[in-house]
Amino acid sequence: MDARDCDAASEPGPPPCSSVTSWWAMVLRNLRHTVPSYRVEEAKGKCRCWYEASLSDGNPIIIYLHGSGINRAFCGRIKLTQVLSDGGFHVLSVDYRGFGDSTGTTTEEGLTTDIICVYEWTKARSGRTPVCLWGHSLGTGVATNAARVLEAKGCPVDAIILEAPFTNIWAATINFPLVKIYWKLPGCLRTFVDALKEEKIVFPNDENVKFLSSPLLILHGEDDRTVPLEFGKQLYEIARSAYRNKERVKMVVFPPGFHHDCLFKSPMLLSTVRDFLSEQWA
Repeated sequence: MDARDCDAASEPGPPPCSSVTSWWAMVLRNLRHTVPSYRVEEAKGKCRCWYEASLSDGNPIIIYLHGSGINRAFCGRIKLTQVLSDGGFHVLSVDYRGFGDSTGTTTEEGLTTDIICVYEWTKARSGRTPVCLWGHSLGTGVATNAARVLEAKGCPVDAIILEAPFTNIWAATINFPLVKIYWKLPGCLRTFVDALKEEKIVFPNDENVKFLSSPLLILHGEDDRTVPLEFGKQLYEIARSAYRNKERVKMVVFPPGFHHDCLFKSPMLLSTVRDFLSEQWA
């Protein structure tokens, strides 16, 4: 484990939301805290409680919600975490239930519940330090689901960053390049849609953003072939139309070369994020 990293505190008590003990035990195993890189030396040898207390040090906090592949330890996700740490951010990386070492069955409702609890747990320990939800691909659906629930509870998320977002999972799945090959097969498209309906999988970013007021930054690569740029643009227009304060919604398109999951390689990523958050949190 890198000196800048630590698992969640071992005895934090239950999160301030309705959840079962087994869920909290799972979070303790699968919530990785990476401190800002300038605190790495200070963090060496420190206990988990030190990491928890560090969340209130004034450095902004990002809760990172990964996409549908593998887990939080995927190479590109670790590199993004390092970039954000070098930029002065705390990063809390989460493996949803059913991912990585996390137990449980993966459902949209379950993933949403997990992140609401993580956000509330973090806010309870962050003092005046702002907390941002950052979702990538599938994680964008989890982020807006959680943000919509928190908004309804009167606790808007401090900021939301959506990297390579879709409008909703149905549209994203139907337009996935490999799936398009099977469109002409009799009943294939209906089978896909019926399966999503049966499992109650929607992740409706396009509906969720209509109910949000949090600062919203959309990041998308021009040459993203997994979730094409058009989805990000559509979501931006929907959010822009719905928000009363238009200045709270921004979209940045990255030039070719970064595809679906390599924005961490862009030299403009960190400055884009820092400038947006600084402006919104001023």
